[in-house]
Amino acid sequence: MAKSRKKASAPKKKATTGKSKSSTTKLNYVTSASHSITPFLMFNASPQDAAKFYVSIFKKNSKILKANPMQADFVLNGQKFHSYNGGPQFQFNWGVSFMISVETQKEIDYYWNALLADGGKELMCGWVQDKFGLCWQVTPKILLQLISDKDPTKADRATQAMLKMKKIDIAVLKAAAAG
Repeated sequence: MAKSRKKASAPKKKATTGKSKSSTTKLNYVTSASHSITPFLMFNASPQDAAKFYVSIFKKNSKILKANPMQADFVLNGQKFHSYNGGPQFQFNWGVSFMISVETQKEIDYYWNALLADGGKELMCGWVQDKFGLCWQVTPKILLQLISDKDPTKADRATQAMLKMKKIDIAVLKAAAAG
């Protein structure tokens, strides 16, 4: 007489069923529990100084959780960051940046000037590099709307205007898009 063995089962996951138009085969898609993603920034400077700088700029739901000259944990506008002083081998570049979504020219001017303070650098197309070397995109929502307009000529005019700018100027973008 054979003994029946119970197999250990994995935790149950939510499954959805999808059908391909060209086939009647059922596909089961298994989804995982969501996980948070927290940026980890390696500075060539004191993360404590960086955290103080950023919290002074981003006022909405921002605070330093813990900080010292070697590491800092902080929250900017509700987004948690971890940071560490990794030394001179760690340099930021345009390959990773943080986009600040804004509505008005006043908001553009505020973030632009704040991030430039004490040694930041203006870059093209609404990008700015702060004094710690981190790159930011100060992006008005209207910019994204104009450069993706369904009228390709209007979108191209807005894009060409943006490509000539450092700090984004909403009035100039709108005028360019309008022709």
